[in-house]
Amino acid sequence: MQELVTRAKELLADGTVVRVLGWKRGDLSYNPEPAYFNSQEELEQFVYDGFCGANLSKYMIEGSKKEGKTLVFLKPCDTYSFNQLIKEHRVDRDKAYIIGVGCRGKLDVEKIKAQGIKGIQNISGAGIEEDTDTLNIRTIYGDKTCTYGSAMLERCHVCKGKEHMIFDEEIGESKDTKDADRFAEIEKIEAMSPEEKFAFFQKELSKCIRCNACRNVCPACSCRKCVFDSNQFDSAQKANVDSFEEKMFHIIRAFHVAGRCTDCGECSRVCPQGIPLHLFNRKFIKDINELYGEYQAGADTESKGPLTSFTFEDAEPGIVVERR
Repeated sequence: MQELVTRAKELLADGTVVRVLGWKRGDLSYNPEPAYFNSQEELEQFVYDGFCGANLSKYMIEGSKKEGKTLVFLKPCDTYSFNQLIKEHRVDRDKAYIIGVGCRGKLDVEKIKAQGIKGIQNISGAGIEEDTDTLNIRTIYGDKTCTYGSAMLERCHVCKGKEHMIFDEEIGESKDTKDADRFAEIEKIEAMSPEEKFAFFQKELSKCIRCNACRNVCPACSCRKCVFDSNQFDSAQKANVDSFEEKMFHIIRAFHVAGRCTDCGECSRVCPQGIPLHLFNRKFIKDINELYGEYQAGADTESKGPLTSFTFEDAEPGIVVERR
């Protein structure tokens, strides 16, 4: 981590950038949060470890509007989102100095708690530079341990790869964490009967409190004004009044990002109710791959998405086609 701080200070000192976008200490050791740093002194609060899961690419929408260039630290998976935002003209590449940072998988404290570890005070072993597969956890009940892999976010088990898609320089090594099939969960749901599918999503979506955390964190949800904030439709910042509304909010969002979602998993990571919202988006990704050919949003800044281009071989709406 110190190498990141040192380099950030150098870039600030020589005027290459005027601010730094990274992560700072949160209220708890395992709860860092995105932050801008405007001076070398402020960088003393900078952190980067396994709990820095936040995708900083969306913050560069506002960063692109600021005077001068912003240094932003992006993990390999974050760079897909940044590329997609470039493609949609939502960020200014010339306003960003990108350091691709190494990643060995990001951690979810809820995964640790699910292993029966409660009363957590501090967690060590999560540093990017640490070569250990064991997390040491100090709790009010004594010291505990768990493996690094058992505490990783779901998205890291189906990681798209350790290569950065866009960067100005790279610091740190990344580890290949993929040990599961990306679409295994989707295939299980596809195998359900219509009644079972409905019951599954009814149970999950009934937990929704309409906090809008999923929408606010999603890089693909980059509209300045969202329809769900409009007082005209009486849908602004309110809890669900019925089951129809709770479904429509998430279904509309899934359709909105179809073909543009990079599968960064931020929606599920920030959901306070633990709803696996990524399943909606991943189902669309799987269907798009089968209907139009494999496509990864954000893999580059030039190619047209399958839903924004047309060929005579495309599947037509309402027509049953053979999936690829």
